[in-house]
Amino acid sequence: MKVTESKIPGVLILEPTLHGDNRGYFMETFRASVFEERGIDLNFVQDNQSLSAQGTLRGLHYQHQHPQGKLVRIISGEVFDVAVDLRESSPTCGQWVGVSLSAENHKQLWVPPGFAHGFYVTSETAELCYKCTDYYHPEDEHSLLWNDPALAVRWPLVSSEPLLSAKDAAANTLADAVRYP
Repeated sequence: MKVTESKIPGVLILEPTLHGDNRGYFMETFRASVFEERGIDLNFVQDNQSLSAQGTLRGLHYQHQHPQGKLVRIISGEVFDVAVDLRESSPTCGQWVGVSLSAENHKQLWVPPGFAHGFYVTSETAELCYKCTDYYHPEDEHSLLWNDPALAVRWPLVSSEPLLSAKDAAANTLADAVRYP
């Protein structure tokens, strides 16, 4: 597995090795030792999967009291996946990383605890799977506004307005966001 550090330390892009032949392919999508070699000692406790239509933007979500690390991959379609650093003590606080993840490129994104996460669907539909290091706590869920000028995320929109949930449309700006120490 090839692992690349993004422009924000700790956010990793993982590219599994494909072993293929005329029958198809095999790939290893997770190996604990890959994380342990980088000093990441976290257990995954929950797996999630979502299906979204083109133009859907989900996020930017985070939990403050129960921060989640997420290992994100796509099993069909393509998304633009974003992680925003919300660690107040970090020199990259308020900065974001965006990566195109697809069923074709097999890339995965490691979003450490202390980051907000979201994605935008660029294909007709997309199925996203992600492993989490803490359980979902609805009472602790927070959202950053997807188009906050302070973040200036460069979403590759296919239309002028993405499909948003009411919660995501009413999300906080970075200035009003609850942050991590």
